[in-house]
Amino acid sequence: MKYNYYIADVFTKTLFSGAQIAVFPNSEGLSKTLMQLIARELNLSQTVFVCHPHKQSTTRVLHIFSPHNEIKSAGHPVIATAFVLASCGELILSQPITAIFFEHNGGVVAVNITADENGKPSFVQFSRKVTAVIDRFTPKDEEIASFLSLQISELDHNKYAPRLVSCGLPYLIIPVWQYDSVRKARFNDAAWNQSIAPQTAAQEILLFSPKTPFTDADFNVRLLGSRIGLQEDPPVGNAMGAFAAYLCSFDFMQKGTYTFAVDRGDAHNRRSVLSLEMDNKGEQSLTIRVGGEAVMVAEGVMSVPEL
Repeated sequence: MKYNYYIADVFTKTLFSGAQIAVFPNSEGLSKTLMQLIARELNLSQTVFVCHPHKQSTTRVLHIFSPHNEIKSAGHPVIATAFVLASCGELILSQPITAIFFEHNGGVVAVNITADENGKPSFVQFSRKVTAVIDRFTPKDEEIASFLSLQISELDHNKYAPRLVSCGLPYLIIPVWQYDSVRKARFNDAAWNQSIAPQTAAQEILLFSPKTPFTDADFNVRLLGSRIGLQEDPPVGNAMGAFAAYLCSFDFMQKGTYTFAVDRGDAHNRRSVLSLEMDNKGEQSLTIRVGGEAVMVAEGVMSVPEL
C-alpha cells in the first residue's frame, strides 16, 4: 500500500521554523498499529492521519500520533491538517473563508481557513470552549526559583502571579519579568521533587514573560518539566487553553474579546507565533480561537506493508 504524505512547518511563515507536523490526507486502510509505526519512523513531534468516512460531509476524522503514543488533544496538528488539505487539493477554497470540522478523540473542532487571492491557504484558525480549574496554591518563590534554575528576583508578582490551571491537563503557570529568563531557565528535577510542586498534580510548567524582543508577539512562552529534555522547547498549542484561562483569571482583565500574539522558541530555535483570541465573559466556560500560518516543507510517498 502506498500513501501520500506532507510535512508542514506550523505557526510560522518561514521554512525550517515552527513545529514540524506530518499529515497523511488519505489514511483509509491503515490500522492504529501501522499509524504508530509510521509516526515512529518519521520521528516528528506529531503525525496526523486523516479519514473521510462520509464523502459528502465537511467533517474529517483525525488520528494523531507522536513517535511514542496516540495524542488525546492537539493544537498544531489541527492547523497543519487544514493547511495541508487545502494545499494539496483535498479541500477547495472557493470562498474567502472556508469552514471545515475535524473529529478527534470524540470531540469536534471547528476550523476556518482563510484563502489568499490565488485560493491558497494563508491563515488557519480553530475554536474551542475550555472549562478551567484554577488553583492559587502554588510552591513558594524559593522553590520555584530553585526548580527553574532562576533567581527569585526574576519572578513577576506585580501584574501576574503563579497559578495552577487545568483544562484537562494541569499546568503550573509561572510569570517572569524578562524574556531572557524564559530562555535561560533550566528544569531541576531534584529541586522539583523536594518542593511541594508534585503535590499540585502539575504535569508541566508553562513559563512566560510579557516582554519579547519581537514586534509581532505579546508574550513569550516555554514548556518545561520532568518529561521534557533540557534542550527541548516543545510546541505550546495544547497549553493555550490553560494560558487563556490563566490570563482571564486576573481582575484587571475586564470582560470582552482579547487578541494576543504568543511566541515560543527564539530566532535560532524554530520560533513559532500563535494568534490567541478569547471571549472573556466572566463565565466558567471560555471560548478561545487559536490561529496561525504554515508553510509546506516536503511531500512524499510511503510504502506500507499490510499487517
